[in-house]
Amino acid sequence: MNNLTNFTKGLIKENPVFVLLLGMCPTLGVTTSALNGLGMGLATTFVLVMSNLSVSLIKNVIPDKVRIPSFIVVIASFVTVVELVMQAYLPALFDQLGLFIPLIVVNCIVLGRAEAFASKNSIGASAIDGLGMGLGFAFALTLLGATREVLGSGAVFGLKFIQGDGMLVFVLAPGAFIALGYLIAMINRLKKA
Repeated sequence: MNNLTNFTKGLIKENPVFVLLLGMCPTLGVTTSALNGLGMGLATTFVLVMSNLSVSLIKNVIPDKVRIPSFIVVIASFVTVVELVMQAYLPALFDQLGLFIPLIVVNCIVLGRAEAFASKNSIGASAIDGLGMGLGFAFALTLLGATREVLGSGAVFGLKFIQGDGMLVFVLAPGAFIALGYLIAMINRLKKA
């Protein structure tokens, strides 16, 4: 499998949110705005790339009995870096994302890519796989956040372009399920066309 295939796989064919339906907790929890979705997506992308790189580097020195706990320690280290940097330089976004930042440690996308791909492939291929999956996740969260923000408040990235109030349901938790369902249906329809 070449590197371009590894990269585009996460963006299109195996998009973690729209195709594999992974990482639903942050997908539904933080996407009240496009900015929140983008912030969470980029934070997860950084963790994916760095943990895939690290796991690929150390895969041959980790005993099989402690493989998964070792991967979790690697992932948790990069999540801590993201959390501290975001808290220092992007405090407003950090406050919005809250508990979802530390939960990247147990995100099935990150651990799944470490186990299924990085532990079996080269450093370069693992980094590209992490980047593709991460950017696919970031795209999905940003699109869902933008959809909810437009329908819920008539704005995108905080820029209001529709006067009046939007549909309150899209700002609330049920709106995440509704918007995600329609986006998945649209994407499936486009794939069949």
